[in-house]
Amino acid sequence: MRAEFSPVEGFDPPALGEPYLLTPGPLTTAYTVKQAMLRDWGSWDGDFRAMTADLRRRLLALIGDSKGEYDCVPIQGSGSFCVEAMLGSFVPKDGKVLVLANGAYGLRAAQTMQYLGRAYTLIDKGDYLPPRGDEVGAALDADPAITHVLAIHCETSSGILNPVAEISEATYARGRKLLVDSMSAFGAIPLEVGRIRYEAMVSSANKCIEGVPGFGFVIARKSELEKAKGNSHSLSLDIHAQWAAMEKTGQWRFTPPTHVVAAFLEALRMHEAEGGVAARGARYRKNRDVMVEGMRRLGFETLLSDRWLSPIIVTFFCPSDGNFVFQRFYELMKDKGFIIYPGKLTVVDSFRVGCIGRMDENVMRRVVEAARQSLAEMGVASAAPPQAALAERAKLAA
Repeated sequence: MRAEFSPVEGFDPPALGEPYLLTPGPLTTAYTVKQAMLRDWGSWDGDFRAMTADLRRRLLALIGDSKGEYDCVPIQGSGSFCVEAMLGSFVPKDGKVLVLANGAYGLRAAQTMQYLGRAYTLIDKGDYLPPRGDEVGAALDADPAITHVLAIHCETSSGILNPVAEISEATYARGRKLLVDSMSAFGAIPLEVGRIRYEAMVSSANKCIEGVPGFGFVIARKSELEKAKGNSHSLSLDIHAQWAAMEKTGQWRFTPPTHVVAAFLEALRMHEAEGGVAARGARYRKNRDVMVEGMRRLGFETLLSDRWLSPIIVTFFCPSDGNFVFQRFYELMKDKGFIIYPGKLTVVDSFRVGCIGRMDENVMRRVVEAARQSLAEMGVASAAPPQAALAERAKLAA
């Protein structure tokens, strides 16, 4: 069933009538971003080399590196490729990583360390509790072999925005180095190097910059890039080698996703025109606030208290009403033009609604109305969650 939309102020609806993607990426993109992919580019041509240079320059501008201490290295593949590249390139073979996990992406980083065959230790906070600075400090004090800490900026399993600033303070107070997976946050949540210290961070084209999937990027201190020579376990994921090649020739070492790069540059221009990180983050926060307020009016409960809610994606408990079946709810929402996200909690049933992408508060009001209609069609009298869900949330408040 094709959903029909009328234009809303500031944003045209999806041009082909496709549903809005209420996910943490891939996400709904502007039509002009899609149009940028219609032209073919020669990967070795000077025009494309200039595009790569422009991409790197624009991304560096987002971290406020006034001293010129950092550089940007794009890497082909998904975000997980970039996380593996970061860990394999910047952690020495005799190093050890403290992985901070409170969801699927921290655990995936730990799994990556297993594949790399390099030492790590894990603080696993479960599905949704945030790792805190004092815990990090205690772990570093207890194990002098730890050289690096890996933090997830926004854990999209739950939608929690982790306290990266206090994690950074605890890390550097003990002479260790911080690596940040900012996959779903960079571009909307500030990560300026003058405010939060880190050696390297990674993100992806198809997140808060609102590009399309196909590559990610590493922003790292130049001194760390230089030290990374010879560290990598992988030919294609060697960040030092990619950086050195780009510095020497302006080219990617292997076939670049040319069309995706062109789309990303258009997305970066739109990001700048909107007002950069501050404005993009403000729009996403407004999206979240309007959507969460509306869903709560319907009776839904969020997993997280307002303190921990990210403007990226929000987890809701499934209603306890026996007529509620998530798969049916999903299908009804899709019929109305919205693709939501299944939950990843292990103890109670949940689902997630993304706040990022080419949409604004007017779209989010439609999301709430679609949820109201879908509940009515299912015969769900109350969207209130089971008591077990509220008991789980109480653990976070404690």
